[in-house]
Amino acid sequence: MTETVFELPGGPFRLRRALATDVAAIVGLLADDQLRAAEESAAPADLAPYLTAFAAIDADAAHLLVVVEDPAGLVVGTQQLTVLPGLARSGATRLQIEAVRVSAALRGNGLGSAMLTWAVEYARASGCRLVQLTSDSSRLDAHRFYEGLGFSSSHVGFKLLL
Repeated sequence: MTETVFELPGGPFRLRRALATDVAAIVGLLADDQLRAAEESAAPADLAPYLTAFAAIDADAAHLLVVVEDPAGLVVGTQQLTVLPGLARSGATRLQIEAVRVSAALRGNGLGSAMLTWAVEYARASGCRLVQLTSDSSRLDAHRFYEGLGFSSSHVGFKLLL
């Protein structure tokens, strides 16, 4: 994967593959979320489970975890992409987008749109015929954002916590 630069207000912003040294910053972005605040800590006492998960993601060619850095080198965005082969839709391969986060201070400057547009292009280059993502049902602003990028609310999702 090659780095990509987004020329946006407050930028340039650099999208690149995540490194183990980015894990703490990624966890901070995950924690800066009203729905996940109870599950994540911006400064967890133990990064070990996150580093273990990062190693598994990074070692699997079907997964790509990316971060976006601001001009000062601070991680201000992230998303995880997974290429999923499938039998449905005549054997279509799909891209699953997970854990899209943009620093609260930068929301509205176009960074989220640039990240998702880049992910769709990554899907095309990877031979995918479908891009999918899920969003918590209470995130109405996020739903409008995704719909504005051409995504449609086509399915109802279910989860079972174990």
